Amino acid sequence: MEQRVVVEHGLRRVIVSVAVIAATLLEIIDTTIVNVSLPNIQGNFGVAVDEGAWIVTGYIIANVVVIPITPWLAARFGRRQYFFASIVIFTIASLMCGLSGSFGQLVFWRVVQGLGGGGLISTSQAILRDTYTLQEQGQAQGIFAMGVIVGPALGPVLGGWITDNWNWHWIFFINLPVGIVAGALIWTYLRNPADPQYRRLDWIGLILLAIGLGSMQYVLEQGQQYDWFDDERIRLFTLTTIAGLGSFVWWTLRSTIPVVDLHVLRLRQVAAGSVLGAVLGVSLYGSIIILPQYLQNSLDFTATLSGLTIMVRAGAIMLFTPITAALAGRGVIDPRISVAVGFVLLAVSNWMLANVTTPQSEFGSLVLPLIISGIGLSQIFVPLSVAVLGGVPSSAVASTSAFFNLSRQVGGSIATAVLITLLVRGMTVHQTELASAQTLAHPATAQYIAAAGNGQGSSDALQRLGNLVDGQAAVQSYADTSRWVAIITISLAPLVLLLNRPRLHARAEG
Repeated sequence: MEQRVVVEHGLRRVIVSVAVIAATLLEIIDTTIVNVSLPNIQGNFGVAVDEGAWIVTGYIIANVVVIPITPWLAARFGRRQYFFASIVIFTIASLMCGLSGSFGQLVFWRVVQGLGGGGLISTSQAILRDTYTLQEQGQAQGIFAMGVIVGPALGPVLGGWITDNWNWHWIFFINLPVGIVAGALIWTYLRNPADPQYRRLDWIGLILLAIGLGSMQYVLEQGQQYDWFDDERIRLFTLTTIAGLGSFVWWTLRSTIPVVDLHVLRLRQVAAGSVLGAVLGVSLYGSIIILPQYLQNSLDFTATLSGLTIMVRAGAIMLFTPITAALAGRGVIDPRISVAVGFVLLAVSNWMLANVTTPQSEFGSLVLPLIISGIGLSQIFVPLSVAVLGGVPSSAVASTSAFFNLSRQVGGSIATAVLITLLVRGMTVHQTELASAQTLAHPATAQYIAAAGNGQGSSDALQRLGNLVDGQAAVQSYADTSRWVAIITISLAPLVLLLNRPRLHARAEG
């Protein structure tokens, strides 16, 4: 397939960049915005927590299944046509989600929304890579980073504000104007790097991929709810995951028309970058999941204030990412050093956050750890993207971008599953330890019960003591999960040594 140069300049570049980042923000924000409103949605439809989780699970399963096949779809139908279609599907599905009159309808349209969203994230990174010259890749990936890293922070803010002031329907309706404008600009100004080319579809590979990734995402999303491998369904879907992905790899490596190009993983920077992308997902999404729960459940923050707290980190990201992008793009600093420093800062910030996680923590005590976390993230994404995409042939950009974004999404899903499990089980352990120490033989306990009873009976005092124990156990478990994120992050940071320093002076062609 003949590749054409689609580098843009001036106003046209600005328009394409704005449209692409707007579409990216749509997908990224929608991944987290629903989490804040989930209790309201469950109450509105009268469904249990395990059923309500499908609003999130269905979206993410559809998302991760589509991401790896976006290079094939973009080549088959044309990048501009496919990206435009993804925006249209996402926007229409958002409208239908907001209009859903039943729980089943909402889950169905969330799946459709996930299919559209999966086509946005990896395609947008490839578009920006080709819209800017090789010497400007730091700037291109800095723009993309604003959506990918700031988006998860904006989601809880918007979700919290809408939950507190409007109703859950508006978390979907707010997508409509952005989607309409972005779609119109993309159709008008985006150019195809190559003409659409008919390609036969490897249906067997696609089915195996969908089975493997879909089953894996189900296990990650529902594992804790059903106590992991003690549940027959989780065991069945785990075996399906192994069989599906194993069969997919075996089949695809032998297929003459593979739906996913696995051969790009032979490139060291792609393989190492994908693993580091997963680690980035752990830090990026792990704290987004755990921190709001601590703020709202233990500190009684409103949903809006909880979101604004997370925005402190987003502010640091927006302030320092342009600086990092400029340094990385000009080759002033080795991207590998920047990524390594970023992971160290993330580990330090999570450890600091654990140390200030108490039942009486105030907003001010969280600011410094969150700022350091934001600086750390600003040091990672742009240099890592430049290192991964800057060293591959142009023909491999789409596949590389898909793997990189899939790894971050899967890393985030794994982080969510593991950290929620550690959180729940940690609460049980701490609760048992704390409760076993609260006996009348313990002077402080006896004194508390005597004072708390206040003539109302010891049962009331014991109930209040039990609530204190439960609250303290939860806080200790929140702190433990932050420490685990720190340990995982610092342990895998040495993988940056596997990256090659990118070439910034001549565009590689494949």
